[in-house]
Amino acid sequence: MAADSETLSVEGGLAALNAAVRRDLDIINYPRHAWTPRLSREGAPVLDVAIVGAGQGGLATAFALQRGNITNVRIFDRAPRGGEGPWITFARMITLRTPKYVTGPDLGIPALTPRAWYEARYGAQAWQDLDKIPREDWQAYLDWYRAVLDLPVENDRSFEHVEWDDGLLRLTFRDSAGREYRQWARKLVLATGIDGNGAWHVPDFIRDALPRDRYAHTSDPIDFATLKGKRIGVLGAGASAFDNAATALEAGAASVALCLRRKVIPSVNPYRWMENTGFLAHFPSLPDVLRWRFMRQIYDLNQPPPQDTFWRCRRHPTFSYHTGCGWTAARMEGGDVVVGTPDGEKRFDFVIIGTGFATDLGRRPETASFAGSVALWQDRFTPPEGEDSALLAAHPYLGDSYQFLPRDAADPLAPMLAHIHNFTFGATPSMGLSGASISGMRFGVERLARGLGRDLFVADGAYHLDSLLNYTTPELVSLDPPDA
Repeated sequence: MAADSETLSVEGGLAALNAAVRRDLDIINYPRHAWTPRLSREGAPVLDVAIVGAGQGGLATAFALQRGNITNVRIFDRAPRGGEGPWITFARMITLRTPKYVTGPDLGIPALTPRAWYEARYGAQAWQDLDKIPREDWQAYLDWYRAVLDLPVENDRSFEHVEWDDGLLRLTFRDSAGREYRQWARKLVLATGIDGNGAWHVPDFIRDALPRDRYAHTSDPIDFATLKGKRIGVLGAGASAFDNAATALEAGAASVALCLRRKVIPSVNPYRWMENTGFLAHFPSLPDVLRWRFMRQIYDLNQPPPQDTFWRCRRHPTFSYHTGCGWTAARMEGGDVVVGTPDGEKRFDFVIIGTGFATDLGRRPETASFAGSVALWQDRFTPPEGEDSALLAAHPYLGDSYQFLPRDAADPLAPMLAHIHNFTFGATPSMGLSGASISGMRFGVERLARGLGRDLFVADGAYHLDSLLNYTTPELVSLDPPDA
């Protein structure tokens, strides 16, 4: 009976919250009609905006467009419903790394905030007692957000290719059964997450020397139950390396040795500094040299493991960490994985690679077809002497609303690039924190949506003028008073 009462209480709380969301949105719903013209090509409808990626960035972008009365929008995601993003796939932290009071997808609507959802689900006292939001709850919050806003998502759609055809984007998707789908769109937003501008990185000496069943990247599906009783090596100093080390230990690994190239574990988290309105809202307006210097410092600092994540590992006596111990070679010997380090060779049964991702548009299927046409930072900016960064130089150099810019203005693909908006972690050097970061999402989403709306309105300026010239709806309908 108690369980039934609790279920009814939760359902009642969420129902009340759903009603509050709809009331809030109705109150601020002005203007109250869509304004973009409906187009078709070859008998098929043309979307104003196609969004690839139904994680937090893609969902929030669709909502922001709805707020701007741009409703001819659709979101596509390769995952099944509920499996979008990292939160229940390869994220292995217990909680988010951001403070619980972070906002973002809500776009300033109180009833849509994570806090409002959490209190409706668990109660106000539970929120007060909460330290950070569990990652499974964050996914549940996003699932609720999608449902209460009735966002138009098509799952099981892997984006494969884009072509420029007489002023429109022709998109090709494929489902898990191999069936091909085509979609016309005026604008394309890539909200494909932290690795959206490249690929997860595994060093060549690992990939070339070890059987595939003896190593995994932190982004891979890993059956941790199979690591019980095994000696595990983890390469990397970031939070995800520690998350995977802890997960292996909790699954019964005999030992975990985490090795990092740095002499000390990073301790300063630049993301906490970046969480100020000035930086989040106005970073893209800085001159290139200042943006470069900000990002060199931020990328050099790296993101350390949160304190609770570090203690999650250290509470296990079979955990060890080794600084100044980057891996330089690997081989198989007598059934062991043997890695070379400055401290000598180390032997493991299985290794987990936490070396992040490589920024390379040519390695990502969504961008490979036009990667050679995109301007990178190395094409647009020469850093002052002694301030080089090959990492930053490889990132795309973006326009004011996240659009790709051409390396060569005469490139036939230059017009197409202006219609493809890069709302991924790869936008960070140009735009600051944005779609792949909860901390900066609200500011980034609003900037992106304003840019999309501006472009659509300007492109249709003559259409809107003609609409005005043909506007004949009378407001004054009678010259006689009603009581006459």
